[in-house]
Amino acid sequence: MAEKKRRIVVTSALPYANGDIHLGHLVEYLQTDFWVRYQKLRGNECVYVCADDTHGTPVMIRARKEGVTPEDLIARMHAIHLKDFTDFQVGFDNYYSTNSPENRDFSERFYAAMEKSGGVAKRTSPQLYCEKCGMFLPDRFVKGVCPKCGAEGQYGDSCDRCGSTYAAEELGSPRCTTCGGTPVVRDSEHLYFELEPQHAFLESWIPGHTTSDVSNKLLEWFREPLRGWCISRDAPYFGFEIPGHKDKYFYVWVDAPIGYLASLKNWCESRGEKFEDWWQNPEAERYHFIGKDIIRFHCLFWPGMLNVAGFLQPDKIFVHGFLTVNGEKMSKSKGTFINARTYLDHLPPEALRYYYAAKLGPTTDDMDLNLADFVQRVNSDLVGKITNIASRSAQMLQKRLDGRLASLDGCEEELALLETLRAGGDQVAKLYEERRFNQVVVEVCRLADAANAYFDRKEPWKSVKTDPEAARVSLTAALNAFRILAIYLKPILPAYADRAMKLFGETEWTWNSRLDTLSGLTLGEYEYLASRIDAKQVDAMVAAATVKPADSGEVAHESRASKNKGKPSECAAASGGGQTAFQPQLKAEIAFADFEKLDLRIGVVESCEIVPKSSKLLKFVLDAGPLGRRTIFSGIRMAYPEPEKLVGRQVVFVANLAPRKMSVGVSEGMILFAGEPGECGGVLSPSPSAAGGVPVT
Repeated sequence: MAEKKRRIVVTSALPYANGDIHLGHLVEYLQTDFWVRYQKLRGNECVYVCADDTHGTPVMIRARKEGVTPEDLIARMHAIHLKDFTDFQVGFDNYYSTNSPENRDFSERFYAAMEKSGGVAKRTSPQLYCEKCGMFLPDRFVKGVCPKCGAEGQYGDSCDRCGSTYAAEELGSPRCTTCGGTPVVRDSEHLYFELEPQHAFLESWIPGHTTSDVSNKLLEWFREPLRGWCISRDAPYFGFEIPGHKDKYFYVWVDAPIGYLASLKNWCESRGEKFEDWWQNPEAERYHFIGKDIIRFHCLFWPGMLNVAGFLQPDKIFVHGFLTVNGEKMSKSKGTFINARTYLDHLPPEALRYYYAAKLGPTTDDMDLNLADFVQRVNSDLVGKITNIASRSAQMLQKRLDGRLASLDGCEEELALLETLRAGGDQVAKLYEERRFNQVVVEVCRLADAANAYFDRKEPWKSVKTDPEAARVSLTAALNAFRILAIYLKPILPAYADRAMKLFGETEWTWNSRLDTLSGLTLGEYEYLASRIDAKQVDAMVAAATVKPADSGEVAHESRASKNKGKPSECAAASGGGQTAFQPQLKAEIAFADFEKLDLRIGVVESCEIVPKSSKLLKFVLDAGPLGRRTIFSGIRMAYPEPEKLVGRQVVFVANLAPRKMSVGVSEGMILFAGEPGECGGVLSPSPSAAGGVPVT
């Protein structure tokens, strides 16, 4: 029975038209793109819409400074944003603008529904007004002294030093950040969207549409009545004027999420589709990908607006964390606040797409871009482990055997290899669906290990001289194995997959393409699929992004310092590759004499099993030769979802580590592991001919 195709609408939060796209933004757009491309690979009807968020005071003021109209500014920024996204291979189906007729129409419809429901109230409140600029000042356009701790130079909504929040008019010695003048306090009447009438609806809706950590945080606000939300701003303001309220404009956060609907409607109209068949279709699915800094807008205000206006709710709101670089918030003075274009000027987009995939899971945890690890991971895994299968096999077949694939009929070992890789597809599919992209990469690397082990075992570089047709069979099997891996990676590396398809003379892959075995055909010309990263390229990128401290204006948006308070890993992490100036912080140096104290030995895995009630531990029993048997507990379970496959494998372990008593037993050593648990990497294995218990020199 054919699988029922799904109809899915997917959005990412709208980038603001006042600034460039940077690597922090790309955390969201890339993970959304991975998920959308996977859905399309499965044959589902999936449309990915987004838009520039164009309204608000900052856009108006920047346009004024540049001597252009706001419309000219947002048109220029739209082209810049779209070019950046396109070059990073983000496949929007429609990238639109909130300054559109569709968005104005939807905004007015929503407001009319709010008024009709009785959900709009008027209130007078004090605000800071700059007489020189002739405007009320948004929170971020006023600085002064924190009313709680006395810190100077704080914005009008919160203090960076003590973390307090307050109203802008509470600041001491306030000044306008645009002209430097001293603002005055004026009363202004504003419109509020009352949320308390939707208290019960929102309280029941939130847990089923967000993850537990997000919903638990949101539900803390439901212990008391929900406050009304100010939805108006005073002129001058770049945006949509509120019908019936002269010189009052919709607050940018009103029409920004409505922009999802406007972009979808624009896409529908361009294709002869009906908007109602997508957003208002009960059988369709709707998903938002957002950062954790905008949860309340998407999980309180937005569902409340949709509910009042009679629109269907999103099925799920997927929330991600911030990006740190080298364990710290992005910094202009350190060159780690990197714009998308600066990256693209120095490095290939596939490298960052792969690395982000290797780090991204479905949680709100912050993600760290460690630049040394980035170089090592791309070179060792994407290039050395995965791409190398195609590179060695295709070039050998073309140079020595006329580029023609063999038939694998009756080749049991080769067909068994391909079946192993195909069987892994069910797990890969599940991981994609759950947005566990880091585990997708782990699984693909595990399958690549099997293909590389086959290649090394068959030694076609030798057999091509003595038995060319046997070598042709081996190379054909390896290339078919690589093709399966490339299909699994297509959502993450679309341009890479396109080059692989060209090698095999194909024009399109679906998820089921992995079930085909190619034989008899002649390969196309080999085109390099991925290039090694030189640490000097990273250094050059950072140098280009570095701004002198006096001019840096450090930005905290989508960039939080990581709180690395966890316990040390229970496995040793080894690394290799070239060095770069941007390595993670090292522990205190040790003398070579200290290193010589380590007794590294080879052990053969007799058994390996998951430790019950532990999410991290595996229990190893090793045959250590003359040292006898050793039981070792190692925290690398996430890297080996099927630990029984390690049985019979040789591993390197620290033999003279003092036994450690744990709640699950006594650990008698330490398994050496290269990489990070839960990500691409693996236990260190010696030459297959090495004997158990032999010292490692």
